[in-house]
Amino acid sequence: MRNEQTSDLRPFLLGFLIESAHLLEVSLIVKYTALSFFADRFFPLLSRFEGSDGTTNWLLHPVRESNLQLFALVSIWISSKIHNSCPLSIKCLKSLGDKVIKEQHFTNRDFLEAEVVLMKVLHFEIGTGNITFVLLEELLIQLKEVAKIGDLVNFEACMDILDLLYEKEKMSTAFCSPSSLAASILVASYVITVPKQRWEFPILPWGMLENMAGMALCAIPFGTLAVVLLIFQFVF
Repeated sequence: MRNEQTSDLRPFLLGFLIESAHLLEVSLIVKYTALSFFADRFFPLLSRFEGSDGTTNWLLHPVRESNLQLFALVSIWISSKIHNSCPLSIKCLKSLGDKVIKEQHFTNRDFLEAEVVLMKVLHFEIGTGNITFVLLEELLIQLKEVAKIGDLVNFEACMDILDLLYEKEKMSTAFCSPSSLAASILVASYVITVPKQRWEFPILPWGMLENMAGMALCAIPFGTLAVVLLIFQFVF
């Protein structure tokens, strides 16, 4: 599969991961850590990865849709090992894979091999402190600490926006940092879900109130503001 074909599969694969996380009933932190592993780290490195001995792994070359679905499930598996005292079992993952991956049947051994391959592609860097979901939670806590209006921000709307960002490749990769993305999501959710008559955005570490196009928004960095505007294009 050529790189451009792999890129075309990205929205489908992220939707597959999100739906699989729902079917597995994992926590939000497990879901979004898996998305960070798969979408932000693994996927961009696919075309450059080769085995240390110069050979390529059958799960990566050629890259098939079914193999990428396997890696999506393995991303959830690794994430559950990090965050859950009782992580998902390989039996549970394989059972779901048998139902949702149509092109190929994967064995327990394939799941174990895919885990090793994915970890190698990530260079075994599986830290979770700098993912958008964690930073978004921290910003929302800060907002609630400085203003009661923070309780009116709809957290589910934040998650819906975050899913949307992951499913829209240009929005999730075109702008720099997870912190800017988290700030953008919080601002957008605030404007979308908090009644206009209650708008009273307090000072946060990343900005102050400013009026823009008749709406109260933060004076946030340009990249963050641009993401907010893109969010509005998809929501409205």
